[in-house]
Amino acid sequence: YRSKFKMPEVKVTEIPFDLYDRDIVLVDDVLYTGRTVRSAMEALMSYGRPRSIKFCCMIDRGHRELPISADYMGQYIPTYENEEIRLKVKELDGEDAVYIVEVEEGDDE
Repeated sequence: YRSKFKMPEVKVTEIPFDLYDRDIVLVDDVLYTGRTVRSAMEALMSYGRPRSIKFCCMIDRGHRELPISADYMGQYIPTYENEEIRLKVKELDGEDAVYIVEVEEGDDE
C-alpha cells in the first residue's frame, strides 16, 4: 500500500532479460484507479515489445479512473472513496488479512 499523500520513492527499473515476444504478467496487491498498472505497462514498453501483458491483482476495490481491469483477480471488495484497503500477508506481516480502513481527509497514512 502506498499513501496517495506521500511522494513515492523513485527507483531505477532494471529488467535483466529481453521482453520481445514474451508473455508478461504484472502483479499488484490492490487495484484502485488503474494508474499504477498504466505506469508499469508504459515502463515495460520502454524496454521492448512483449507478445502480451496480463494483469493480476489480489484485491480490486473499484473506483477506476482508466479503462483497466484485471485479467486475474483474487477478490472484488467495493469501497467508498474515503476508505482504503490494507492488505496483510503472513510472510511479511505475520497474518493473512484484508482491512478496510476509513481515512479522513488530510490523513497522510
